[in-house]
Amino acid sequence: MNQAVDRWLFRLGAPETEPIVLRQRRIYVLPTRAGYGFALALLVMLIASLNYNLSLGYALTFLLGGMAIASIIHAFRNLLGISLRAGRGEPAFAGENAIFHLRVDNPRHRRRPALRLSTRDGATLFDLAADESSEVSLTLPTHQRGVLPLGRTRIETTWPLGLIRAWSVFIPAIETIVYPAPEPTPPPLPARPAGNSSTGMRSTGGGDDDFTGLRSHQQSDSPRHLAWKAYARGGPLMTKQFAAVEGGEVELDWQATPDHLDDEARLSRLSAWLLAAEQSGARYALRLPMQNIPAAHGTTHLHRCLRALALFASPAEGARHAP
Repeated sequence: MNQAVDRWLFRLGAPETEPIVLRQRRIYVLPTRAGYGFALALLVMLIASLNYNLSLGYALTFLLGGMAIASIIHAFRNLLGISLRAGRGEPAFAGENAIFHLRVDNPRHRRRPALRLSTRDGATLFDLAADESSEVSLTLPTHQRGVLPLGRTRIETTWPLGLIRAWSVFIPAIETIVYPAPEPTPPPLPARPAGNSSTGMRSTGGGDDDFTGLRSHQQSDSPRHLAWKAYARGGPLMTKQFAAVEGGEVELDWQATPDHLDDEARLSRLSAWLLAAEQSGARYALRLPMQNIPAAHGTTHLHRCLRALALFASPAEGARHAP
């Protein structure tokens, strides 16, 4: 119901120009559920006072009614003049919560208590001291990769008595990027083709650096690499597989993923490989059907590669959207 009222009162579409200042015309007030109950109680008190001609009943009814009316003004003034600015959005993997930061300014010389910022999926309570600028964080659940805008955001208050709700809706110009969720149990990093090993390092499956999984036992395997715990539980004899880096460079190629995987599964595997390559300390490159990112290492390079996966469009999809 509240969302329907918001959309009717605040017919907003695109993100707004900053700063977003809450002036008189964009703040609305309505009773809360407690306010409607309080109004009903006052009506009953008034009828009883009229029937029994109770002077004290009149006094109490109008005193309480005056307090409720005064709370309308206080709730309205608690939002009036607040200024909002978009901050930053922190990247997240699909399935995690994305965090958005907003800057809220109080230009007046009085405190703003009991404020609430909310979206369709979450809310944050906060106070503003006099002449204070505060950063408020909001979280949104993520379900798929790509660009995620914060969207319609509501600021509201029920201060001081909880009988009246004053609120306003705005759309800040803030978004974040959602990376593909990494595959939970990816295979080891792909080995660099032997013909290219001289240009840099390659990832192999026979080193002793990082455990990457289990494979079927072979006669030539070292006894110290056997998975004795799995064998003791009644499973087949397996060999622990480790990844080592020889030289320093790994190439993560879209074409190296199995053909039976769909696009999202391939992106999920590449996402997991990127995290593994970054953790291994090797330089790594990313090759996609329509984009190549040269080998490098570090947080900036990792986020560049993950962003390319998040915004990836398959060649078939790109052809469908082409003019």
